[in-house]
Amino acid sequence: MFSNFPDGWPGTGLLLLRAACGGVLVTQAGAYFSEMHEPTFIILAVAFAMMIIGFLLLIGLLTRYVALAAAVIDVSSMFAWAPISSFGLLDTRMTSALSAVIALALVCLGPGALSIDSRLFGRREIIIPVSSSRT
Repeated sequence: MFSNFPDGWPGTGLLLLRAACGGVLVTQAGAYFSEMHEPTFIILAVAFAMMIIGFLLLIGLLTRYVALAAAVIDVSSMFAWAPISSFGLLDTRMTSALSAVIALALVCLGPGALSIDSRLFGRREIIIPVSSSRT
């Protein structure tokens, strides 16, 4: 997928989208860890996945793939395939739906200039040397 890594206000907007989606996932994972009385493998796997995906979104590493994974986790928690936390605002399905929409927007728009992806895969200056011999 093509991304032009916008900077300025558009890049700041993409940073805010990444922070919103990643923050929800990290907070939800923290709620899972704090509520565990009898941890099962599924709950631990979902909580660790949410924590890692949220952190990767916050720093902007492999953003499009991680945002797609975040959307899948959000949709699965919205339809109760994954356990839902009872921590404040995170127990609503609307929070999961909005987070999934933000994640899908990040899949479409990319990470922006304020990300690790931009440093790794961003704009490059290509210099073509002048050939001394002409044919």
